[in-house]
Amino acid sequence: MLFEGEYLRRRKWKGKIKEYFKDELIFEVEYLDGKIWSGKGKQVDSKGNISFEGEYINGKKNGYIKEYNYNNILTFEGKYINGLKSGYIKEFNDDGKLILEGEYLNDVKDGNVKEYNSKGELIFEGKYIKGERNGKGKEYHSNELIFEGEYLNDKRWNGKGKEYDKCTDRLIYEGEYLDGEKNGYIKEYDKSNGNLILEGEYLKGEKNGNIKEYDRYENLLFEGKYIKGERNGKGKEYNGEELIFEGEYLNNKRWKGLGKEYRRFSLIYEGGYLNGERHGKGKEYFQNGNLLFDGDFKKGKWNGIGKEYYPNNGKIKYDGEYLDGKWNGKGKEYFQNGKVKFDGEFLNGQKIKKK
Repeated sequence: MLFEGEYLRRRKWKGKIKEYFKDELIFEVEYLDGKIWSGKGKQVDSKGNISFEGEYINGKKNGYIKEYNYNNILTFEGKYINGLKSGYIKEFNDDGKLILEGEYLNDVKDGNVKEYNSKGELIFEGKYIKGERNGKGKEYHSNELIFEGEYLNDKRWNGKGKEYDKCTDRLIYEGEYLDGEKNGYIKEYDKSNGNLILEGEYLKGEKNGNIKEYDRYENLLFEGKYIKGERNGKGKEYNGEELIFEGEYLNNKRWKGLGKEYRRFSLIYEGGYLNGERHGKGKEYFQNGNLLFDGDFKKGKWNGIGKEYYPNNGKIKYDGEYLDGKWNGKGKEYFQNGKVKFDGEFLNGQKIKKK
C-alpha cells in the first residue's frame, strides 16, 4: 500500500492521510486542498529518496526538521518555527559538506554562527544580528586566521581589529576601523618577518595625521604629517638611522619653504624648495661642513646670483651669475689666497671677455 486517505478530483484532499513506502508507514498527516497541513513523518519519492523528515503544523514546518537533496544527501537539519528557521541549525552543500552552523531567528542568521567553504574549511565565526555580521568575529582563509575584530552591518567596524597575512600567518595590521576602513591609530607590520613598518593615524582608509614609516628591518624612513594619503606639512626622511631631510612637504614633494638635507650625518643643503626641488635662496655645503655655495637655486640647480667657495679654507672661488649650475654672465674668479684671478664675463663656465 502506498496511500490511504481521501481524494477530490484525483488530488489528495483535506483530511487525514497515511503514506507508505514498501508497506511501511512513513507519513501520517492532515491535508488541506492538496497541501500538507499538519503531521509528522517523512516525504519519500517512488525510488525511496527522502526529501523531508519532520513535522508540519498549520501548513508550516515546525520543530526539528531534516531536508535532503535528490541524491538523498542531508542539506539541512535544525529547528523551524511557523515555517521559518529559528534556533540552532546546520546547512550542508550537495556533497554533504557542512557549510553553516549556528543560530537563526525568523529565517535569518541571528546569534553565533560558523560558515565554511565548499571544501569544508572554516571561513567565518562570530556574531550575526538580523542577517548581518554585528559584533566580534573572525575570518579565515584555508583555515588560517586573516582577521579578528568587530563588525557592524557586515563591515569591519569602528572598533579594534587585527589582520593577518594568509600565506605567512603573521600579524600585518592592528588598529581601529570605521565603516570597514582603517580609521584611527593603527600599526602595520611586514608580512615576511613581522617587523613594524608603519604606525600613525588613518582617516577613512588613508593616512591622515602624524605617521612614522619604517623599512622591513624597522629602520625609520619617515616621520611627519600626512593629509589624505600624501605627505603634507613638516616631516623628516631617514636612511637607516641617518637623517637625510627635514622640512616641509606638499602632495608628497619637498615643497616651498625651508628645508635641510644631510649626507653621512653632515648638513649638505639648507634653503628653499619648490615642487620637490631646491628653489630660491639656499646654501650648499661640502661633506666636511665647509660652505660650497651660497645663492640662488632654480629647479635644483644654481641659477641667478651666487658665491662658490674652496673646500678647505672657506675662501671665495667665484662670485657672480649662474645658469643651470655653470658660470654664465658677469662674475669674478679668485685664487685661494683671495686675490682676483679673472673679472669679466663667462659662458657655460668659460671665460669670454675680460674686464
